[in-house]
Amino acid sequence: MTATLAFLFGLALGSFVNVVIYRLPRRMSLVRPRSLCPECGTPIRARDNIPLLSYLLLRGRCRDCGARIEARYPLVELAAGLLVVGIYLKVGLSPALVLYGIFALILLAIFFIDLATMLIPDRLTLPGIGIALIWHVVFDRAEMLQYLVGLLLGGGLLLIIVLVGRLVYRQEAMGLGDVKLAAMVGAFLGWRLTLISLYLSFAVGALWGLALLMAGRAGRRSSIPFGPFIAVASIVALFWGEHLLRYVGILLRG
Repeated sequence: MTATLAFLFGLALGSFVNVVIYRLPRRMSLVRPRSLCPECGTPIRARDNIPLLSYLLLRGRCRDCGARIEARYPLVELAAGLLVVGIYLKVGLSPALVLYGIFALILLAIFFIDLATMLIPDRLTLPGIGIALIWHVVFDRAEMLQYLVGLLLGGGLLLIIVLVGRLVYRQEAMGLGDVKLAAMVGAFLGWRLTLISLYLSFAVGALWGLALLMAGRAGRRSSIPFGPFIAVASIVALFWGEHLLRYVGILLRG
């Protein structure tokens, strides 16, 4: 029953994440005006704003103008619901549920924003760093050092890549938004899980880039948003990072 409530609460949070994804890159207020159809500008009725359900009942179209509603909206709501219930099943009803719930929803927003705009807003990553550090001071002060090291390690590694790209290759290897995102991941997960996250993001990103090159859909100097890879890899590290670390330890000992 509690898991069901967590899922429904996650769906509602996913509806707000959709607002963030649409409005933050456009520098719009997140609270005013109320939700509108992006095509005809008609305010969305409360009955048409029920997470996931309204999209299905309306068959993916605006009630007033008939414009197609992007599939991203129910996808984000469903993803948020699954993330929240997954975190609940992992940590239970504890302060960590709030911490990692915020972390996962920020990553979810960044995934879609960076994918669409190739920008990672400071208004997500910098408050995220602050939230993580404050939480650790209040609830986990004994382990504070590993999160500070994670922040410096995550941000520092990607900053080195940025500087090498500018100085050696005379081009942007990645943006400073990625640096701040990696620093935020470190502040939430600590240095060990941050290493797992960055390793996975680079590995999958390299494979994806190679696939695009082989398919002729990208060139050697094409820009590919890296934030989505960090976001997905960080979710993997959050849920399964400790298992991966133990597995790596077994391999090294063997």
